[in-house]
Amino acid sequence: MQAKLPGRIIFRTYLRSFALQGSWNFERLQGLGALYVMTPVLKYYFQGTDRLKAFRRHLGYFNTHPFLAPSLLGTAIHYEAGIAAGTGTSDNFDAYRQMVMAPYAAMGDALFWGGLRPLAAAMALLLAAGESPWAPVLFLLVFNLPHLWFRWNGLFLGCRKGFDAIEVIQKMRLPDLAVRLKEGTVILLGGFCAYLISIELGARSLSLLWAFACLPAIYLLGWLARKGVSTLLLVWIVVALTTMTIEMAF
Repeated sequence: MQAKLPGRIIFRTYLRSFALQGSWNFERLQGLGALYVMTPVLKYYFQGTDRLKAFRRHLGYFNTHPFLAPSLLGTAIHYEAGIAAGTGTSDNFDAYRQMVMAPYAAMGDALFWGGLRPLAAAMALLLAAGESPWAPVLFLLVFNLPHLWFRWNGLFLGCRKGFDAIEVIQKMRLPDLAVRLKEGTVILLGGFCAYLISIELGARSLSLLWAFACLPAIYLLGWLARKGVSTLLLVWIVVALTTMTIEMAF
C-alpha cells in the first residue's frame, strides 16, 4: 500500500465485514454492504468531493462469498490508497473486481458450505452420539475458526498485495481443499454408522459381525459425495436411515 492505514481503521473495517450482507437489493446485491465495509477507509483517505467520488466508486454491483470478500475489499483498500496518493486509478480495480467475484463465490460455497460445515456437523454428531455436552461447542469452533482466519488474513493479504492477492489464493488450492473436507466427512459418516450399529448390536446382544452390513452403505456415501450430492444432506440421511434400518431389522 502507498499509505499505511492506522490499525484502528483496519480493525473497524474487519468488524464491518461481518455486516456485508446486512443490506441487499436486486440491482447491486451486496453493493451497499461493501460500501459500508469500506466507509472507514474512504473517510480516512478522502475529504470533500474526493470522498463523494470514492463513495460512488463502491456503489456498484458487488456479490461474492462473504468469507472471501475481505480479500477483495482489501485489494480495494490497496488501490484507494494509490488513488489518494495520486499514483493509481480505479479503472483496473473495477475490471479485477468483476473478474474475481464469481470465482471467489464458487470457491467459498464449495469450501465453507459444501465442505467445512458438513465436516463440522459430522464431528459434532460423533460427540453427540456419545452424549457429550461439548458437541455444539465443537461444531461452532470447527466451523467458525477457519472462516474467521480467512476473513482476517484475506483483508491483510488484499491490503498488502493488491492484484497479486489472487495468486496467493490460487496457491491455497481451495477447490482441492474442499474435496478433501468432503472426503473427510464421508469417512466420519462411515465411522458414525459403525458406531451406532455397534451400540445397537450390543444392546441386543447380537454379534458385531452384523456391523459389516453397513459397508455397502459407506461405499454408497462415498459414491454420492463424488457425484456432488450435498454432504450436509448425507449427514441427515445417515442419522435417519441408520436408526430406521436397525429398528426394522432387529
